[in-house]
Amino acid sequence: MKIIRLDQETMVYKPCVATIGFFDGVHRGHQFLIKHLVETARAEGRESTIITFEEHPRKVLQSDYQPHMLSTLDEKLQLLSKTEVDNVVLLHFDREMAEMSAHDFMKNILHDKLCVQKLFIGYDHRFGHNRSEGFEDYVRYGREMGMEVVKNQAFVLNGINVSSSEVRSFVEAGEVELAKRCLGYPYTIIGKVVKGFQEGRKMGFPTANLDISEFGQMTPEPGVYAVRVRMEKTDGMKEGMMNIGTRPTFGGEKITLEVNIFDFTGDLYGQLLMVSFEHRIRGERKFSSPEALARQLTTDQEIIKQKFKEEL
Repeated sequence: MKIIRLDQETMVYKPCVATIGFFDGVHRGHQFLIKHLVETARAEGRESTIITFEEHPRKVLQSDYQPHMLSTLDEKLQLLSKTEVDNVVLLHFDREMAEMSAHDFMKNILHDKLCVQKLFIGYDHRFGHNRSEGFEDYVRYGREMGMEVVKNQAFVLNGINVSSSEVRSFVEAGEVELAKRCLGYPYTIIGKVVKGFQEGRKMGFPTANLDISEFGQMTPEPGVYAVRVRMEKTDGMKEGMMNIGTRPTFGGEKITLEVNIFDFTGDLYGQLLMVSFEHRIRGERKFSSPEALARQLTTDQEIIKQKFKEEL
C-alpha cells in the first residue's frame, strides 16, 4: 500500500478507481466498500485508491471541537494496510478546502490531481462546502468530467447499517461486544502510563493509570472490562482487566482509566499501552470499604479469566 500526502505539486497520472471518506475505525462497512473498490479496480485494470484526511475536518471548521475518534491516524493507516488497496491519499483539510464546492473538489482534486475515473460514494457520504450537495449532483458533475460516480450499498449487520457513528454509540454505552462485531476487531485505545493513586497496589491489584488525551479516542462507559494489553515494543497481548470511572469508593471525581495486567510485574511509567476491549463485566459501583472492593475485584478477575479460557 502506497501512502501519498497530497500537496500543491503532487500529481497522480495513473487512472484509478477511488473512494473518499474519513474512515474512522475502518469498520466492516468500510471494509465492505473497500473490497468492492479493489475488486472493481482490478477488473478494470486500474489502481484502487482511498482518499482520506490527516485530521477530522470538524477540527478546522470548529476551533473548540474535541474529537472522540475510534482510531488514531496511525491506527487507521495500519488497518487500511490490511486491505488490498493500492494507494491511500492523505489530504490536509484547511479553510481553502472547506470552502470548495463539491464540483470544484471533484474537478481540482479528484480529476486534475488524482486522475480518478470512477468514484465510489458511501451510502451516506457527502462532501463539498457545507455538504449541501448530494449523490445526484456528484453524478452530474462526474459526467461533465468523464468520471463515473457509483453509490455503494450499506453493510447491514443484524438490521444495523454499520457506520462510524453507530460504532461510537456502542462504545459510548459500553457495548464493546457489539462494537467488536461492527468493527471486525476489538475496540482499542492507546494511552501513556502516568502516575496514579496507588490504591490498587495496596489491595493486591497494581494498575497502570492511562492518559489517552493525546490520542483523542473515545472512552467507553464507566465500568469493569475484560481487556487484552500490548505493551510498547512487544508483540504479544496480555490478558487483564480495566476499570473506567471516578473511583467512588475513594471519593474520586475525575474519570480515570486503570488497567491491571494479569501475571505481570514491572515498571510501565512513561510507556504506551494498547488496550483492546473484549467484554464488559459490570458497571461502576461504590463499595463500603477498600476490602469489599478488593473482594469484588477478585471475583471480577476470576470471571475475566474464565471468559478468556472459554475462548481458547
